[in-house]
Amino acid sequence: MVAQLLGLAFIFLSTSLVTCNAQAVQINHNWEVVYLDASVYGVVGRAVILECGATSPDMYIWSFTKPGTEAIKAVVYDLGKGTRVQKLAEKLGQLTVISNSAAVSIEKLSVAAHGLFTCQAFYDIDGEPKVYYYYVHLTVRVPVSKPYLLMSDASPVEGGRIWMRCNLDNGTGPINYVWKHEANGSISVFAQGNSSVINMTNVNRNHSGWYHCVASNSVNSEASNRLKLETMFGPDIPDIVVTPFSLTDRGYLALERETVSLLCQAQSNPTSQYFWFYNNSEASAGPHFIISKILRKDAGDYACLAQNTQLNTRSKKTISLTVYYPPDGSPTCSLEPALNHTSLRLLCSWPGGFPSPSLQWTTDLKPLGPEEDDALLQTNKLTNAAILLLKEGLTTSNGLFTCMGSHVALKQTTACQTRTYIPPADPACVAYVTNTKQFLMLSCSWNGGVPNALVWWEGPDGQVKGGEETSNILVLRRGTALSGKPYICHAKHPLLAQTKTCRLTLEAPVLLTQHRTVSVYEGSDVQLNCNLRASYLPVDEITWFNNQGVDVRGTAKYMLSRTSAWANLTVRDTRQTQDSGEYRCSTSNAVGGTEVSVTLEVKRYPMPPNVTLAKVMYNSRLRTEVHLEWQVDNKEKRGLTGFILEHLWVMERPGRRSSATNESEDSEERIGQPVWYRNIIHDPDVRAHTVGKLTPTVTYQFRIIPVNHRTLGHPSAAKTPAEPRFNVAPAVIGSAIGGMLFAAIVIVLLLIFLIRNRNSHPRLHNMLFGLHHSQSRENINFPEDEMVRSAEGGLEESGGSASPGPPITLPRASSPLTLSPQSATPTISQAPPPGDDNEPVNVTITVKATGS
Repeated sequence: MVAQLLGLAFIFLSTSLVTCNAQAVQINHNWEVVYLDASVYGVVGRAVILECGATSPDMYIWSFTKPGTEAIKAVVYDLGKGTRVQKLAEKLGQLTVISNSAAVSIEKLSVAAHGLFTCQAFYDIDGEPKVYYYYVHLTVRVPVSKPYLLMSDASPVEGGRIWMRCNLDNGTGPINYVWKHEANGSISVFAQGNSSVINMTNVNRNHSGWYHCVASNSVNSEASNRLKLETMFGPDIPDIVVTPFSLTDRGYLALERETVSLLCQAQSNPTSQYFWFYNNSEASAGPHFIISKILRKDAGDYACLAQNTQLNTRSKKTISLTVYYPPDGSPTCSLEPALNHTSLRLLCSWPGGFPSPSLQWTTDLKPLGPEEDDALLQTNKLTNAAILLLKEGLTTSNGLFTCMGSHVALKQTTACQTRTYIPPADPACVAYVTNTKQFLMLSCSWNGGVPNALVWWEGPDGQVKGGEETSNILVLRRGTALSGKPYICHAKHPLLAQTKTCRLTLEAPVLLTQHRTVSVYEGSDVQLNCNLRASYLPVDEITWFNNQGVDVRGTAKYMLSRTSAWANLTVRDTRQTQDSGEYRCSTSNAVGGTEVSVTLEVKRYPMPPNVTLAKVMYNSRLRTEVHLEWQVDNKEKRGLTGFILEHLWVMERPGRRSSATNESEDSEERIGQPVWYRNIIHDPDVRAHTVGKLTPTVTYQFRIIPVNHRTLGHPSAAKTPAEPRFNVAPAVIGSAIGGMLFAAIVIVLLLIFLIRNRNSHPRLHNMLFGLHHSQSRENINFPEDEMVRSAEGGLEESGGSASPGPPITLPRASSPLTLSPQSATPTISQAPPPGDDNEPVNVTITVKATGS
């Protein structure tokens, strides 16, 4: 049955042209085929599912027929042995069969998939087979691509004509086009329809802006990028804006010295170039023409020329500017004394301006009598005004006077005021000295009055200075001022009937001190003070002189601390003979000088009690340290602050210092001039001290001096250190035993040497040991034995003709009292043989044992 069905299926594929047209397939005479139609829409690049029945068939075959052709080509089939995808499926998209069904899914749908898909489904193959034909009409739609906008002219001239086209690369129709215009931040629909081209006639400046088109179909909608349309036009007639704005029948007005701004604006695209002309002469370029601090000579005609360089068009407008100027600032009011400070003159002026300003005093003045009319002076009422007020028209109180000024260029009147003041206080007198200190200046001032007061000086002996306003300075050379005599300053004001005065009485400075006599113990620091009594005039720096009359500045002995009102002198480390005496501090000012003296008495501390050395002894036989003990006789309870322990090199024994063996020289040498070396002991309660690091070969003397601060007492009697007690017997015995042991060792070593080298020294060997024991003789002799034999006339002979052997000298140990521990080394000296090996050899053995 399967084979038959397969045969029918492949027969169908080969005869599908006929069956599609007849929409029937004859399987056999008993079976009927079922046909079903469906339509599906898909979008390029997306996914679509094609259904093949509600249930999964036993076998199926999917085929594709391209529109406009009748060929049926297999795409995928499953004949019971798995799905088989044909190569044609690759052109349609990514085709996959949905599991557990015959439906296919096509992802990334291609345009080539547009056509008729047929699914032949076979059910119940083993029973009574059923055949279904599913016709799926797939329509593949293409979304519109991003459109791009074209313009025939992006910068048309106003009144011209252009077209715009919205181009597409892809898109399934029908396609709708919408044209949008963006200007001044708002977007509006300019046109719409199914045409991709629009025409614009009579283009104007309102058409300028951004344009873009939106293309849409049943799948999607896309908008193009913006494209700007710039309409070229202008320039229109310029509009001139004048700032600040002021208009009359003759044109624009400006106030002199104001900054006038002329702004020219003309509608134009591209922007116009602007040129300014003043009285037909080019003055500036650019839309702004700023006249800083305009003057009346700047009045005239100003024209603005606007030019469109691209269209080569221009326009022009002219205005007239008139400069009106008031006087500078405001009226100036002042008053001044007149008639030798007995009257007042009021002055009001406001020069300049066009036209001239009007000035007027508005203060109610005291009316003048007929005889005083000539004193009232009124001059040029338009530009200035002056009024003279006599003494009778003045009041003793302060007064206010106002001058009003008006000008046609000003909306409001302006005024100035002046006021008369009596100085609030009395005249002030002060004296000061110039920087060079060569002159004394007396200053008198009376400030605060309006008008200014008149000030003059009167001094003793005709020292005067003429009148001046507000202040007056009398200059005197240094030293010419009279001490104690008054200098009087006179001051006069128009509002006062009486003059006022102040006076200065000049004096030389005065110095004070707390103590005229100061006592202090020797060795301490003392401070001497010098104070300046309040002085009217500035004084020179306070100077101190010592007891020798020398300025103490710059010396290490003295320390100065000072201010402008005092100076203290500190005498350091006082000494009775050096620092006692009279000290002076002095200063001066422009009038004169002064000084004060202070007597300094430096006292010595009382003598300390006497001290006696009780014990002076070496600590050991090495003689490098000396122990001292002393006693203090202080029955009178006198002051004691410490001790000075001194030692002196008296003599030195050269034999003890050198290493020579000659101990017979006991002479002593003196060492230079005597010099006492000091050890300071600050504790007065100490009664013993040890001096170390002494030279053993030197003989010393010691003494002690009591100290009470800086006062030294009488030195004690000098003493030489005593030797410590010492037992000589153990040292002598030890040295003797050591020397004997050393000598025995040397003799044994010599005998061993002769026995081992008897062939080299036969005679010496025979002399010591001989051929027979009975013939041996003593060859090692003491010096005493040698002397005895010499006295007896010769030596005993051994063997008849043998020459006597060389003597061997072994010295005796020296006395234990002269032994030195540093010298215990034997010295063996052997004379060289005279020539023949058989000749006698002289051997001398010297043993030296020393000890202390």
